[in-house]
Amino acid sequence: FDADRDAKKIHSACKGAGTDEKKIIEVLSSRTSEQRQQIKQKYKALYNKDMEEVLKGDLSGHFEKAVLALLDLPCEYEARELQKAMKGAGTDESLLIEILCTRNNKEIVNIKEAYKRLFDKDLVSDVKSDTSGSLQKILVTVLEATRDETQQVNSELAEQDATDLYKAGEGRWGTEELAFNVVLAKRSYSQLRATFQAYE
Repeated sequence: FDADRDAKKIHSACKGAGTDEKKIIEVLSSRTSEQRQQIKQKYKALYNKDMEEVLKGDLSGHFEKAVLALLDLPCEYEARELQKAMKGAGTDESLLIEILCTRNNKEIVNIKEAYKRLFDKDLVSDVKSDTSGSLQKILVTVLEATRDETQQVNSELAEQDATDLYKAGEGRWGTEELAFNVVLAKRSYSQLRATFQAYE
């Protein structure tokens, strides 16, 4: 890997009439996220321009979106997607769930920091203002980034959680959301699998 060579390839792909999209694909798709960050820095050092801005000017449509997404750190890309999901009228709740409920604690912290850096806003506050009810409560709990990340499974706890979930949900009219939040947002994924098996 040579960031200098790659930055020069991107520059030559955007130089003159027409853009050499194949060259852009060749460079960016064969590099890790960390390497692409180094290419961006090298491009800035060599040409005193942001590579993203140059590419925005030369590309369009879905290809432009894909290339710009490749240039983001994963946490930045996810922060942008979360912001889009909450922007304007209506909220893409499925996207909020997909991103926030599948990330580990460190990734959640990084996404929150990227969101603050990119939009000068607090992600938790935005989630609170764009969601409500049970979904809001569980997403805010997930955003605390305090999920147990051990791989050990406690069978007794799984049985107890399954019982608590049954009592809070199907076992009677109405639901006790706190029981669901604690189990779903705080337990490790291994522990959740054991709880779901015990619930069946």
